[in-house]
Amino acid sequence: MTERLPRRALDGVLLLDKPLGPSSNDALQRVRWLFAARKGGHGGTLDPLASGLLPIGFGEATKFINRMIDADKTYEARIALGEVSSTGDAEGERQAVDPTRAASLTAGEIEQALARFRGAISQRPPMHAAIKHGGRPLYAYAREGVDVERPERPVTVHELELLTFERGIVTVRARVSKGTYIRVLAEEIGAALGCGGWLAALRRTAVGPFGVAQAVTMTALEAALGLSGDGRHPAFVDAGWHRRLDTFLLPVDAMLADLPRVDLPGEDARLFAHGQEIGRGAATPAGQCRVYAPHGFLGLGQLDRARLRPVRLLAA
Repeated sequence: MTERLPRRALDGVLLLDKPLGPSSNDALQRVRWLFAARKGGHGGTLDPLASGLLPIGFGEATKFINRMIDADKTYEARIALGEVSSTGDAEGERQAVDPTRAASLTAGEIEQALARFRGAISQRPPMHAAIKHGGRPLYAYAREGVDVERPERPVTVHELELLTFERGIVTVRARVSKGTYIRVLAEEIGAALGCGGWLAALRRTAVGPFGVAQAVTMTALEAALGLSGDGRHPAFVDAGWHRRLDTFLLPVDAMLADLPRVDLPGEDARLFAHGQEIGRGAATPAGQCRVYAPHGFLGLGQLDRARLRPVRLLAA
């Protein structure tokens, strides 16, 4: 009979450098297994063909993971020009459009095209996307050859910088709002240049305040855990195994570090922790904040009209 790995209540944030190949959910489940965590969630899907920063929240941190999903994200994208792809990326069938035009482009022409996509723009989600229509992801319809109507959505390209330009290949850095599809952006840049284009490679380098330089790879986690040759989890033979992994975790409130901090005295902290609004000085700025008691982090609060109300609290 196979032994079942005991799961533990674990709270914290892991910044993972997701490799090419696994889906975001595959990476999440692998990391949950490595940490033997009962509960976990990730902060923004990366396709299997994309690598880079994937924030993961364990336990109480999952209450705040939506802040990572909603945050601006930065990518480095490699765009192949002169062709189009049926999926917009390397998975699709490719068809030549104008390779001669792609090979003759100048950096100035590319800069002019990029300028068209900076700022507030509209995008139509691709058919090979995970968003749902009628309860099913769009990619499920695409695999059946069904085209679903997809209204355009407003997104913002905060920064779009040309990094390198070689014969038929453009590499850009893009900092974008939630909901922006870099695959679509690559196709639209190719269309604007008059030669077609598709997303040849994608790496996410930042999510909100976090950068990929802060992240740890799956290989490094597995090495720190010290998996046995047969893949058996060290938890079955080593009571102190978790100390080797937990050093990679950030505290739960790391995902709220960009918000102002409010410290509450004892009684106010007790009332707030039990879900009650409390009064604050009129000079306190309005908006969301991270709230602390003398003993530590309590949760997310909202300041409004000299009142502080709980939004998301840690479990008592």
